[in-house]
Amino acid sequence: MEILPFLLWPFVASLILTGIHAYLGVHVVERGVIFVDLALAQIAALGATIAILVGMDPHGHGAYWLSLAFTFVGAGIFAFARTRRGHIPQEAFIGIAYAVASATAILAMSKATGETEHLKDMLVGNILAVDKAEVIKTAVLYGVVGLFHYIFRRKFLLISTDPAQAEAKGLNIRFWDFLFYASFGFVVTSSVAIAGVLLVFCYLIVPSVGAMLFADKVGRRLAIGWTMGTLVSALGVYFSVWLDTPTGATIVCTFGAVLVVMFLVHLLFFHGSRAHPLRGAAVSVEHQQESVMQRTH
Repeated sequence: MEILPFLLWPFVASLILTGIHAYLGVHVVERGVIFVDLALAQIAALGATIAILVGMDPHGHGAYWLSLAFTFVGAGIFAFARTRRGHIPQEAFIGIAYAVASATAILAMSKATGETEHLKDMLVGNILAVDKAEVIKTAVLYGVVGLFHYIFRRKFLLISTDPAQAEAKGLNIRFWDFLFYASFGFVVTSSVAIAGVLLVFCYLIVPSVGAMLFADKVGRRLAIGWTMGTLVSALGVYFSVWLDTPTGATIVCTFGAVLVVMFLVHLLFFHGSRAHPLRGAAVSVEHQQESVMQRTH
């Protein structure tokens, strides 16, 4: 009971991260650009590293806006990397951007003091250090981004699920992709400062993947993803304090363990029941083919 007040604001911050990232994760999974969050997060971290290198306060406004500027550049690259014919997968550009941003950050940190500690902060963050003011500021920012996505939800969902139909309706795919990735950039820049690259990636992808095991519709996926993110955040933060381990890394490992459990539950209780109708359908098709052959002869 003594640690509960200490865990309040980190837990609230994790709920805010869950809310926005689980929604964005649905789009990311549908688009098939799984590592876009990891790449944008690393680009934002590169901006923060450059800010430290030029003498800025890593938690100041200057470092934040520089990270955001770097993220906007990445958003523009990813938006224009989508080719109509798709002969070069967009994921290839995303992977290249991640590798180059990571290598550049390492080179920049080699010229800065305390580079090891900064690398650790970028990867796993320190969500336990978040305070009330930062949580409120983040909640307002994510609320604005969420409202923006709610207003244009039909366009974003159509582009994510059926880009050909979106283009047929006259939507400028690259323009709306840039708006999507730019709004994504606002979220990632703030999230990396709070939780680190790895935890941000888990909040984006793991709830969406877990939800896909049990639901096909977007609404149900969001409900499952938000529930999973909330429970995992509570467990991860508590385990971190109880075991005296880094909070970000503990939540990441908790996400992995819970996803394994969800996958096993899916195999035991859902996969088998879904397989029987498919086998029945296959047998029915075989009978129809035999019937047609008999009539032909």
